[in-house]
Amino acid sequence: MSTIPSFTAAVGQPIDLPQKRTEPFDGQYRAAIVTGGNGGIGFGIARGLAQAGASVVIAGRDNAKNAKATSELREAGARVIDVVTDVTQEEACRVLVAAAIEAFGRLDIIINNAGIGIIKQPQEDTLAEWSTVLATNLSSAFLCSQAAYPEMLRAGGGKIINIGSMTSIFGAPFCGLSFVG
Repeated sequence: MSTIPSFTAAVGQPIDLPQKRTEPFDGQYRAAIVTGGNGGIGFGIARGLAQAGASVVIAGRDNAKNAKATSELREAGARVIDVVTDVTQEEACRVLVAAAIEAFGRLDIIINNAGIGIIKQPQEDTLAEWSTVLATNLSSAFLCSQAAYPEMLRAGGGKIINIGSMTSIFGAPFCGLSFVG
């Protein structure tokens, strides 16, 4: 097995990491939901899944952004639908999963990517803003996963992938609520 030389560990010492051979993901006959899939990282994930052959559900709150993302993927030959939804609401998550099942007959993957940030000084944040950030960046992953699990169980398995921000680990000087989760 070859190694990647000169990677520096946290202590400043070079280490060698094994280089793994991976097979390309084959998404054919798979269906995926991507929350926050209408822009940024979420759209990149949706595009990657579509390029691998998966059917994709773009889930987001903004109808115009959803439509634009869906149109772009369809023009590239993807099987894709979009669902305008609020993933902070339990019933909306169940409806989202039902839409995937109705459109594609199955659900194999859910990417919990939805997230928001409030850019201002932490002492200026309100409890309502705090609650909104937690609901969007944290609770929505729980709610969507909970809604998806029974369908994945019926299908014999699936993948639940939660996307988070490095800022939630390392922080930033202006990020009281900006990137929690």
